[in-house]
Amino acid sequence: MQFSYWEKSTWLQDTNLLIIGSGIVGINAALSYRAKQPKAKITILERGTLPSGASTKNAGFACFGSVTELLDDLKHHTEQEVLELLRLRWQGLQKLRTLLGDETIDYRPTGAFELFKQEAALQEAVDQKNFLNELVLEAIDQQDTFIINRDSQKKFGYAGFLDTAVFNQHEGQLHTGKMMNGLLQLAQSQNIQILNGCEVAEISISESPAALLTNGQQITADKILIATNGFASRLLPEIQVTPSRNQVMITDPIEGLQLDGCFHFDKGYTYFRNVGNRVLLGGSRNIAFEQETTDSFGLTSDIQDHLETMLRENILPGVPFNIAHRWSGILGVGDSKQPILKRLTDDVAIAVRLGGMGIAIGSLIGERGAQLLLD
Repeated sequence: MQFSYWEKSTWLQDTNLLIIGSGIVGINAALSYRAKQPKAKITILERGTLPSGASTKNAGFACFGSVTELLDDLKHHTEQEVLELLRLRWQGLQKLRTLLGDETIDYRPTGAFELFKQEAALQEAVDQKNFLNELVLEAIDQQDTFIINRDSQKKFGYAGFLDTAVFNQHEGQLHTGKMMNGLLQLAQSQNIQILNGCEVAEISISESPAALLTNGQQITADKILIATNGFASRLLPEIQVTPSRNQVMITDPIEGLQLDGCFHFDKGYTYFRNVGNRVLLGGSRNIAFEQETTDSFGLTSDIQDHLETMLRENILPGVPFNIAHRWSGILGVGDSKQPILKRLTDDVAIAVRLGGMGIAIGSLIGERGAQLLLD
C-alpha cells in the first residue's frame, strides 16, 4: 500500500517524536514528552487494531508481586536490584492511578492471597515473611505487607491448597481495557496522533534523522522511541528481550460466586481473580516454557487443559461453570527482570522488557524512555 501525498503530508511528515507501540509504555512516553515539548509533533505507530502485546491482553492485576516471586527474584538478582524493582512497581502504579484515577481504571485494592500445595514452599514463605516485610519497608516505606492468613480457604470455597495462605496488602485489580481507553483518550486530547495498522518491518538507527520502514514505506522523524516490549527483538535482534506468551480464560457469570480478590500460585506463574461474578484464570507458562517462548498469539491444549482442570478441581470445586472467552498476550522477559532503558543513538532509544510487571511499572518506564530522548 502506498501512502498518498495527502496522507504523507498530513500524518507522516515533520515528526519530532515517533514512538513504536501504543501500549502503556508508548502512550506514557508520549504524554511525558508532550509535557516538556508542548509544540512537538508526536506520532505513535501501532501494528494492531488495538494495542498488540500485553497492555490489554493481561489478567488485570496491579502486579506488585507475591512472596515466592520475590524469593525467586532474590535468587537471580542482588538485594539492591530487588529493592529497585519494588520501588518501580510501587511508584509506577501510583503514577498510573494518579494520571487516570481509580474510577477510570476500575481499580480495587483487594490485596492478594498466595496459595500453596507443598508444605516446604509454604514453610519457606512463612520463614522469610519478616525479612521480605523489612525489604518492602526499606523500598517503599510500607509496613506489614505480607500477613499469614488461615481463613481464606473457608471464605472463598476453593480446594486442594493448604489451609494457610500469605496475604499481600498491595496487590489489586483493575480493568486494563478501560485503562488503555483512558490513556488513548488522554493522548488524543493532547494532540498525540496514533496510527493503527502500521507494522514496523525495519528500523535504521544509524541515520539522522532516524528512519524506518512500515508497510514498505519510509517515515522519518527527529527522534524514535521503541516501546514494543515482547516484540522488540523483531526490530533489534541483539536486544536481550525474550517474548513469552501467557494464556488466559474467563468464565460466564456464576451465581453466588464466593471468590473475591486476587490469588497467586507457584511463584506467580499462575493467577486467578474474580471479574464481578466471573472467574478469570491465566498463566502456567512454566509447564511449557519452550513452547510459550514465542511472539505468536494462540492457545494450546496442554495449558488450556491444565487451567481448566485447576478451575474444576481447585478454584470452583463442585461448581458448574462455562468458559466464555479465551485469549493470549505476549510478555517481554529476559534473564534479568530489570527493564531495558537505553539510548541507542542520540536520536533513538528503547524502553522494553517489562518482565510481566507492565501494569505496575509501564507508566514510569514510559516517562523514563521519553526522558532519554529529551536529555
